[in-house]
Amino acid sequence: MNVSTTVWVATLGILVAAFVLDFVVVDARPHVFGPKQAARWVVAYIVAALLFAVFVWNHFGAEYGQQFVAGWITEYSLSVDNLFVFIVLMSSFAVPEMLKHRVLLIGVAIAILLRGVLIVVGAAAISRFSATFYVFAAFLFYTAISVWRSHDEEPDPEGNGLIRLVEKYLPTTREYVGSKLTTSIDGKRFITPLAVVILAVGTTDLLFALDSIPAVFGLTKEPYLVFAANAFALMGLRQLYFLLDGLLSKVIYLARGLAIILGFIAIKLFLEAIDGTTDLHPPHVTIAQSLMFIASVLGVTTITSLIAVRRSPELALQSEMSHVMEESTEHRGDAIEHLGSEDSQA
Repeated sequence: MNVSTTVWVATLGILVAAFVLDFVVVDARPHVFGPKQAARWVVAYIVAALLFAVFVWNHFGAEYGQQFVAGWITEYSLSVDNLFVFIVLMSSFAVPEMLKHRVLLIGVAIAILLRGVLIVVGAAAISRFSATFYVFAAFLFYTAISVWRSHDEEPDPEGNGLIRLVEKYLPTTREYVGSKLTTSIDGKRFITPLAVVILAVGTTDLLFALDSIPAVFGLTKEPYLVFAANAFALMGLRQLYFLLDGLLSKVIYLARGLAIILGFIAIKLFLEAIDGTTDLHPPHVTIAQSLMFIASVLGVTTITSLIAVRRSPELALQSEMSHVMEESTEHRGDAIEHLGSEDSQA
């Protein structure tokens, strides 16, 4: 796949334009982002991703079009875990409802930039070392097991180590000042909680990228398609946040389905690694077969979840989504308490 500089520049330009449009038009006046508005944007980004798939299909061939779709669906599905963490972060930092969209907008922009760096590093490793797929396969096997057992893990309400360093060494306030990222108090410049939580969202996403990017590389070796799959998934993820209530709590077997998909991609990577580093010729899994498997697993996961919840409604109360909502309530305002404290300024 030969992607010209023009295509790269055009793609990045459209991505930047989408963020600018969102910031200028949608977020020009911070407001509570309702489910109906969010649903319209989710549909818009899904349509945009499908149109991009058509472009890739026509411009580069059916094989690459299918690779993008498979990568995008996989990335979008794996990104659900990001939303769980975002919920806890938003609650821990007590983000006002009208500022949540801005937090996700700028936070996701940071996440896409950081993921771009990881994709470049991953692509360089693959091109130089054919054994890289062994590493990716082993990591995805480990991740699949972790996702299968993920129900008992609690998200860190403060974000990550970087956020704790920011809180420790930079002067911060506990009060939001509208949509401002910094404010002046007695002639001294302070960082507001809005800036800290945006940084938390953007950098915490990077931890999930360590799982999902190798998974997408398992479906396509093209950096352009890996980046596009990540960008489209994260763009739609922002709006999906506002549709969580009553949606993910019903898909109770989602983690199981994602674990199966990660395990499948790990096996695919392992077979490709054997083919590329030995004289053996193991079975080859085509992208069409991969796409069919991923779609089937997600479909079966969703249908069986809905049937189970309909038969036993109490199962929804035991879902990962319900657990996350309990955590968000329990930790509400915790991170704010650390901002501006004597300990954080020491």
